Amino acid sequence: MRYEEYRRFDAVGLAELVARREVSAQELLDVAVERAEAVNGRLNAIVRPLHELAREQAGGELGGPFAGVPFLIKDLLQDYAGVPTGSGSRAARRHIPARHSEAVRRWLDAGLVVFGKTNTPEFGLKSITEPEVDGPTRNPWHLDHTPGGSSGGSAAAVAAGIVPVAGGNDGGGSIRIPAACCHLFGLKPGRGVVPAGPAYAEYEQGLATDGVLSRTVRDTAAMLDVLTTGDDLGGPYLAARPEASYAELAQRPPGRLRVGFTTRSPIGTPVAPEAVAAVEDMVALLTKLGHDVEPAEPEVDGEALTLDFLTAWYAGTAATVGELRRTAGARAKDFETDTLLLAAVGRSMRAPEYHLANHRRNEHSRALTAFHERYDLLLTPTLAEPPVRIGALDTPAFVKAAGQVVMRLGLVGQLARTGLWKQVILTNLATVPFTQLANMTGRPAMSVPGYRTPQGLPLGVQFVAPLGGEARLLSLATQLETERPWAQEEPPLQP
Repeated sequence: MRYEEYRRFDAVGLAELVARREVSAQELLDVAVERAEAVNGRLNAIVRPLHELAREQAGGELGGPFAGVPFLIKDLLQDYAGVPTGSGSRAARRHIPARHSEAVRRWLDAGLVVFGKTNTPEFGLKSITEPEVDGPTRNPWHLDHTPGGSSGGSAAAVAAGIVPVAGGNDGGGSIRIPAACCHLFGLKPGRGVVPAGPAYAEYEQGLATDGVLSRTVRDTAAMLDVLTTGDDLGGPYLAARPEASYAELAQRPPGRLRVGFTTRSPIGTPVAPEAVAAVEDMVALLTKLGHDVEPAEPEVDGEALTLDFLTAWYAGTAATVGELRRTAGARAKDFETDTLLLAAVGRSMRAPEYHLANHRRNEHSRALTAFHERYDLLLTPTLAEPPVRIGALDTPAFVKAAGQVVMRLGLVGQLARTGLWKQVILTNLATVPFTQLANMTGRPAMSVPGYRTPQGLPLGVQFVAPLGGEARLLSLATQLETERPWAQEEPPLQP
């Protein structure tokens, strides 16, 4: 099989070819590796090749719905037994898990052939993928721009045709943001739907979940079936399942939906005309398809939600840094300055502050629930502006130097309680203010491709559903994909 033929199929289609013995798992792996070797030097999407492991797997007995399909996993939380999980950090390079994470185990049981791990910012903390240790990942649609983060390596690999679908996870938009940047489909399942074991009960106190980035809706639906088949009896939840498979439900008509939309940033920061245009374009398409669409937004205090989200983020970063220093002998110089500063803020917080921020998730969830009593879905931009240029969000050197001084003097706690710090943080989230709502409330959400800026950069839109709304999202996405097919649009892979 040649690459041109390989690229025409999604993962479901490739699995069907293997099942009919029209192509072998080894042949597919050869094409995927050849494509990776041809383009990864420009993209830096794959940071840990696993070719020998993959060849051994492809040469053995494979079963499951994706038997023989090449696959990539994210180098964060998605542990492959015996292989380091680098997490985009020098500090974690020596972490070699003894067991597969539950998502990876289920993907391997489904017959997927894992041949590499993809780039991520340090500990997935940023909406871009530019870790100091592995360098930046670039967007196949324009190499000077970001593919988003934190699943940017996976998104770039899928968009570039290395694989039709790849593993990601989403704790604040990390599947949806790169999907929006790379003209892909990205679904964040609701809280507790996908198990996180065995090393975790749930990621980031329930903010994060595993999932995939794909070119087709049916691949994501079938992958969700893989990730949700069988209970995790050691986990915190016994998730309810729909009456049919997600693959089947995705093919059912969505019916006439009530959709409320907004383009206003929940934290009051500017929204670029291109992001507004992407939503307006989607509104016109939904109206054409017979859905009821009108301006509306949940009565959620967006600034308070964002600050509560960041409280959990700071605390998690402090815990991660502390654990690696304690168990892996990591030193301060093994972490990026930005990470150390966030960890210092986390350590400066008082336990009641964290408890109250966590408790306020209830308020945010109930406000969103009130919105969903009137509307089936919420539509927003996924990003507040088109994918930024590589390096555009770098912390200036003088700010890093000032941060190091503040940490050395032990003044981080005082700084974190000032209005200046609050303004700095909200400004840094100005490019991605829309995605944290679904993480804080545990609701499913998706980014759908379709719009491109006049410069040719992708810019997806986001839909948020109520609890248990994964099937509704997939059904609508299938309708949109049928109306405006996007899977075969291929990036130029040049500036």
